[in-house]
Order: sequence, then structure tokens, then C-alpha cells
Amino acid sequence: MNIPSPRDEEEVNDGEEVFLDEGDIIQEYTVDDEDLPDADEEGGSDTEEVIDEEDDSTHTFTGHTGELYTTACSPTDATLVATGGGDDRGFLWKINQGDWAFELQGHQDSVSSLAFSTDGQLLASGGFDGIVKVWDISKGDLKCTLDGPTGGIEWVKWHPRGHLILAGSEDSTVWMWNADKSAYLNMFSGHGSGVTCGDFTPDGKVICTGSDDATMRIWNPKIGENIHVVRGHPYHNEGLTCLTISSDSALALTGSKDGSVHAVNISTGKVVSSLSAHSDSIECIGFAVSSPLAATGSMDKKLIIWDMQHSSPRCTCDHEDGVTSLLWLPGSRHIATGCVDGKVRLWDSLSGVCVKIFSGHSDAIQSVAVSANGDFLVSVSLDGTARVFEIAEFK
Repeated sequence: MNIPSPRDEEEVNDGEEVFLDEGDIIQEYTVDDEDLPDADEEGGSDTEEVIDEEDDSTHTFTGHTGELYTTACSPTDATLVATGGGDDRGFLWKINQGDWAFELQGHQDSVSSLAFSTDGQLLASGGFDGIVKVWDISKGDLKCTLDGPTGGIEWVKWHPRGHLILAGSEDSTVWMWNADKSAYLNMFSGHGSGVTCGDFTPDGKVICTGSDDATMRIWNPKIGENIHVVRGHPYHNEGLTCLTISSDSALALTGSKDGSVHAVNISTGKVVSSLSAHSDSIECIGFAVSSPLAATGSMDKKLIIWDMQHSSPRCTCDHEDGVTSLLWLPGSRHIATGCVDGKVRLWDSLSGVCVKIFSGHSDAIQSVAVSANGDFLVSVSLDGTARVFEIAEFK
């Protein structure tokens, strides 16, 4: 068949309108719809672009207008989630209920940390404005605003059996309040730089805090007394980034910018083991609840699962980019990780095998949380969205 030249086309178009009828059909072809390009694709498809557009989430929360930094799931309501970020706002919203959201208003800077009280009745939001706000979940309103720190709030934690709030600040101090009475209780001073991590021990009797000054301090919460300072050889030589405490309140495990991980006996303040395998900053850390295992995630693109009885790596789980967050799934052998590549992964802690990769985010994951019933993972990202992934099969 001859292809008409441009000149031929011009001549046809210069004349009268031309209509085709069935007699002009030369041959018919059956085309499968799946073979046709999508309307918004130009010049066919690019495989990498298609992969990036995969979304495994069951629900995407898009109420924020900036980067997201933190998320928390209610310990009592399996649908309730809190998120906060760089738009100076927090939100309460419900998994797979896209028509309901409650805005946590009033912060004057990024919402950097969120935590539900153990009984699920209250939510604390900490901001880079140095303010902690406490929200009454059942009433759906602000209960109180707690101030004192002169620097941004790095983290907030609740006492395991009461409505006491602990918060670490960029100004090198740690503050404790009674949320029921909206009352200041204590200020813990002694660190020489921002307090990047901290918590009550699970028995509620001791506080451990880690700082950018490369020390961990162990405190008596009742009188504000500093019991131990952990520093110098064989401890970290750069700032601490993360901290976790064993379920029996005996050990604190800390990670640092220097890539080292150390276990400290809380009662003596002595380093009892050093876990050396990472080659870059430790970003996240966690003890398994019911087994002698711990996990660390690093910017060296590795999740390492440690046998704490022998202070040795049990598994090394390689990622495509830095590991920013990790979470042991309750009552499960699985660990969830958030990564700079925007993926959320599930790992079998016994074999080190990646059993699931969840796609959907387009930028680095900043935090992950699990719903109270263990059916859903929630992740937040610098892409400005929170996403929900179903994990019921891994319980």
C-alpha cells in the first residue's frame, strides 16, 4: 500500500470532506484492551515509571500539606491514627474511613512527635515550637498545653501506667508533666546538647535519656536526680540517635551517629556489650518483646537482627537505601522497616528473609506504626502522605 505524501494529504484536505465506508476496509484486527497504551502515556510506557506508580496501600491520608515526620496508632482503637509533620499540623483519622478527620491545631512549628497514653485516652503532640499539647480522645478536643522548654521537642513519651508525659528538647533539657492536672513536675538538666531520645523503663521506675553530647543519662523520675552518666570509652563517641529499653527494664540499647550500638545495664550504668557491624549512623532500634533479639537500622542500608545472648548478628537484611524506622510486630516474628527509598518492608526475624515489600510512597519513610489489632501498618513519608498497608496475614 502506498503511503500518501504530505503533498497528497494537502490536496485531499483542500477539497471536499472525505468519508470512509465499509467498502474501504482492507483488513480487520482484533486488539486486546490490555495492549492499548493508557490515555496519559506518551510514546508507550517506561517500565521504571510503571513500577514507581504501584500502590499497595488500602488507604492514603492526604490531609497534610507538607512533609510528614511522625505517626502513632491508638493502643485501644484499632482504627485510630495520629500523624504530624512540617505543615505545623497534626491530624487524627481512621483507617479505611476516608470521610473522618480531626485536626490537631495550635502548633506554631512542625509537629515532630506523637504518642498515645497507654490507656488510649490521651494523645500528646510535641512540636519544634517547644510546646507539648495533650488531646482528649473521647471528647475530641484539646485538654491542655504544656510549655517550658526553650527549644524544639524531639520526642514525647508516656509513663507506662499513668498520665505522666516525658519530653526531650533541643535545648538539652528533659521535662515531665502531669497531664491530668496540666501541671509541671520536673525538669532534668545535665546533658550538654539536644536530647534526641529517651523513655521511661517499662516498670516506670527509671528514666533513660540520650543526647547529641554522646552520653546517656539515667534518672530517678520522682526527685529528678541523675543516677548514672554513661560516656567515654567503650561508649559512643558521637551523638546518640535512638534508644530502646528491654521489657524487664534491665537493659538500655542505644545507637549513635558513629554507627555503634551499646547495651547498658540500667541499674549499674555500665556498658555490658558493644554490637559492631554497622558502617553508618544508626537511625532506629528496638528490642523484641518476648525473645532475646534486638534490631537496628542504619543509613548503611542494613537492618541487623542481633542475638543479645551472644552479642552477635543473627541476620543482616539488605535494603536499597538507608533504614529510617523499624517496628517489631506484636506477637509476631516479623519486623517492619521504613526506608529512604519509600518502601515499607516486612522481614522474618528468624531467617532474615524479606517476606513483603509495600510500595506507594514516592519519598523517604519517616515513621511506621501498627494498629492495635495488628492488622494494619501505617507509614508516613516526606512525600506528604500517610499510607495504610494490610498485614493481617503476618500476625
